[in-house]
Amino acid sequence: QVQLVESGGGLVQPGRSLTLSCAASGFLLTSYTMNWYRQAPGKERELVASIDNTGSITDYVGSVKGRFTISRDNALNMAYLQMNSLKPEDTAVYYCNARVRERGGFANYWGQGTRVTVSS
Repeated sequence: QVQLVESGGGLVQPGRSLTLSCAASGFLLTSYTMNWYRQAPGKERELVASIDNTGSITDYVGSVKGRFTISRDNALNMAYLQMNSLKPEDTAVYYCNARVRERGGFANYWGQGTRVTVSS
């Protein structure tokens, strides 16, 4: 079946690094823009990083620019979010999203979310 499965979250101290992974099964990521969203406690879901289907164009929310890197490996049907210099305000549940434009709108697949807690 169609699935996105996230892994890599956990408890990390400020200033440390963490890499999140998103594994797709049941479909190929080659045509999909990949996005990472996060939802922090008491806040709405926020788009933090995007990468186009070829991996040539990336975009980041200003608060993570220079610290986070989104990447993908279409041959492995995977996407990643490398998070460096983590801050307490990065604490959130992080969600992997695969999106493709279709006639009349978009098709989306979502991962289950992985929790990242940045705390000393």
